[in-house]
Amino acid sequence: MTSLSALTLPDHTQLPDSNGTFVKNWQEHPQSILLTDSITLVLEELHPDSQYCIGQDLGIYWRLTDPPEKGTEAPDWFYVSNVPPTLEGKTRRSYVLWKEYVAPLIVLEFVSGDGSEERDQTPPSQGEGGNVGKFWVYEQAIRVPYYGIYEVAKAQVEVYHLVDNTYELMQPNERGHYLIAPIGLELGIWQGFYQNAELPWLRWWDTQGNLLLTGEERAVIERQKRERIVEKLRSLSAEQLNALGIDPEMLD
Repeated sequence: MTSLSALTLPDHTQLPDSNGTFVKNWQEHPQSILLTDSITLVLEELHPDSQYCIGQDLGIYWRLTDPPEKGTEAPDWFYVSNVPPTLEGKTRRSYVLWKEYVAPLIVLEFVSGDGSEERDQTPPSQGEGGNVGKFWVYEQAIRVPYYGIYEVAKAQVEVYHLVDNTYELMQPNERGHYLIAPIGLELGIWQGFYQNAELPWLRWWDTQGNLLLTGEERAVIERQKRERIVEKLRSLSAEQLNALGIDPEMLD
């Protein structure tokens, strides 16, 4: 008789956390940081209990295979709601669906080649050597509600929404953005300077069209506001400053 322990499926501590390949695109790291940094305040409001997880190049195990790496996909960026950020005090080495049960709300892939890998719909019955198309996995196996394919070389992003178990290509709104309704944010392309590079970056906006800023961007704006206030105060006389309870030496 087979014991229950023998039937226990492996968790994130027992599965490989890398397939040994190199990052294909130098921009992947700063792009992931940009997405995470700018959305953090919103997610903290949505999850006051801190029950959410963001993965950056983290493997999602969706089936058990030999070798285990054949049963995983590693999106460049993904977000899962209503799961703990750590497991038993440990950071996740991977995201294991048969242990977590909750699928990511959105996965994002940053295209390095011609985009065929990100749009591959090959099912398991047709894949060679156990390979399965990335698009098929997100749509049919993991069932991710929103799937984004970002191509910096084309300055564009495609976003698919899962409707009746099938991905439908979303149409952008008047701002060229895609609404991710469950979190009340829009996803789109922003041409600008970040991490020492002028590029069409993938970024978040609120539903009023306001760009979600990184911590550094917010700090710059606050510093500029303070500088403008100081300049206005410097235009006042010593008597006016004293009336406001401000020591003129504080402005130096």
